[in-house]
Amino acid sequence: MTDTSLLWSPSAERIAAAPLTAFIRAAAEASGRPIADYDALHAWSVEEREAFWPLVWDWCGIVGERGRRVLENGDRMPGARFFPDARLNFAENLLRKSGPGDALVFRGEDKVERRLSWDQLTALVSRLQQLFRAHGVKAGDRIAAMMPNMPETIAAMLAAASLGAIWSSCSPDFGEQGVLDRFGQIEPVLFIAPDGYWYAGRRVEVGDKVAAVLAKMPSVRAAFIVDYLGEAREVAAKAATGAGKAQALDDALGAFEPAPLAFERLPFDHPLYILYSSGTTGIPKCIVHSAGGTLIQHVKEHRLNAGIEDGDRFFYFTTCGWMMWNWLVSGLASGATLLLYDGSPFHPDGNVIFDFAQAEKMTYFGTSAKFIDAVRKSGLRPIETHDLSSVRVISSTGSPLAPENFRFVHDGIKADVHLASISGGTDIVSCFVLGVPTKPVHIGEIQGPGLGMAVDVLDDEGRPVKGEKGELVCTRAFPSMPLMFWNDPEGAKYRAAYFERFDNIWCHGDFAEWTPHGGIVIHGRSDATLNPGGVRIGTAEIYNQVEQMEEIAEAICIGQDWDGDVRVVLFVRLAQGVALDEALEKKIRAKIRTGASPRHVPAKIVAVADIPRTKSGKITELAVRDVVHGRTVKNKEALVNPEALELYRDIPALRE
Repeated sequence: MTDTSLLWSPSAERIAAAPLTAFIRAAAEASGRPIADYDALHAWSVEEREAFWPLVWDWCGIVGERGRRVLENGDRMPGARFFPDARLNFAENLLRKSGPGDALVFRGEDKVERRLSWDQLTALVSRLQQLFRAHGVKAGDRIAAMMPNMPETIAAMLAAASLGAIWSSCSPDFGEQGVLDRFGQIEPVLFIAPDGYWYAGRRVEVGDKVAAVLAKMPSVRAAFIVDYLGEAREVAAKAATGAGKAQALDDALGAFEPAPLAFERLPFDHPLYILYSSGTTGIPKCIVHSAGGTLIQHVKEHRLNAGIEDGDRFFYFTTCGWMMWNWLVSGLASGATLLLYDGSPFHPDGNVIFDFAQAEKMTYFGTSAKFIDAVRKSGLRPIETHDLSSVRVISSTGSPLAPENFRFVHDGIKADVHLASISGGTDIVSCFVLGVPTKPVHIGEIQGPGLGMAVDVLDDEGRPVKGEKGELVCTRAFPSMPLMFWNDPEGAKYRAAYFERFDNIWCHGDFAEWTPHGGIVIHGRSDATLNPGGVRIGTAEIYNQVEQMEEIAEAICIGQDWDGDVRVVLFVRLAQGVALDEALEKKIRAKIRTGASPRHVPAKIVAVADIPRTKSGKITELAVRDVVHGRTVKNKEALVNPEALELYRDIPALRE
């Protein structure tokens, strides 16, 4: 029988050329057992963690002293420690390459284009390292950046990491309170910001915001303003709240010439990054990630699952407030050129990212499910307008990729391409499930679990289930688990976030299901699942149906407490010129009933003008649910469009 879900299979040539294939041979040799394919490799990687992770270290060429021990307290979550004797420096591993070739290629919409060679990047990091040292930065200090995705951001992060300082970033579109809610908790000693940024062709100035933030962060000893709009000195003057506290970065760097870099090698679990939970249900949690755990997890994912090698041209559309920025930057460790884009992905039109891909011979094209959906609905067909022959992988994350968009990637963007849907999160600054370059791609499915990640799906009683929905979990410790939450000295918040549901098992908060192909389907967040009549329904199952409809631009779905039960409420943002009438409601319900099930059919369908989303582009079901129920949304600063929440307040149709 023909498998109608099969979208793409790698050719024999692709499989032979994949770094993963060479690693499988190395694993078989190291283990002394037959390892024929990815599934067998994954089983070994989970069963024999103390053999697998050292092989990753050596095979990927991690720079540092690995030490004798691999895993301490390996049966404890939290509490396990990987490579407890190791010493390394994150920046040293990302700056191994030298020469005149491109390290970074930057486009700020259609306003700015720049390139930095490997030698130029190293020189800039050197000068920044000297500047930070001059301001007394030492290991463990925090450096915070409210920055666009531009070369100076990466160089400053590398300079911080070279000294053992802890880096934390957000994008410059965060409001004043959103910045303070994050950085105010971690008390940075240095603050880095731009003089503004471009978005949709508009100049966006941030001088007033920078001044206001600095006035409320007394821990900051110095602030540096990066020139993007040509007004760094003016913004620095405005932002200076004390003598010399704010300075244009170019002026501050004037005193330093490039010199050989010194890298402080620190323990494997030395803190590297502080990332933040979305913050839509309260003040964001500050999630602390280790240098070693982040590095080994990223090089494993890049080399083996993404197939990234020296000379690849690696792109992910992301801001500095999303963990995909941290994931992208680690591509330097594999010798890849990073292609950076900042601004609207639809300015001046929907072709801009595809123009970038063609001009720079992009090999790895990373984006969000929402971007792919928006391209499809705009009627664009890059397959007919652009030369994307260099693109080997198109990757999607941020939310589940609808089956319709799996098809569109191959029909409308590029036919012979590895479409890798990936899922993980800020919590682990990496992936639980992701692409596998040696396996077929099936419509609607993520190909498989990450190596070394003991991923499973459990029912409410904690029993593993196949072919039915449950909680996505990881049953064994892995290197990129957070070290801790900042300001959580006893670890109570950390344990509550991941380990309360199932003892000694990481519960990620995704509603998931194994497929017959060994893949995974993510049905949405567990805390956003719907429960009408006691049956759990994933919101993504509904979105997969309605967002295929031309009449609907996008949708958001919640469960409303009603008459002692929960009823499904679907909000739709309609395509231009479309009205929600009885006929369209009937069509929506029929589509959901036949494509999902009668239980998925919403009790109420409401048209809205906008859908609230976080800074990383994720729709916020929990915030909408709170507004519908008359509850306060605790942290609107986490949203890019908080005004949209008012559209959901006191809707007459939801009172009957």
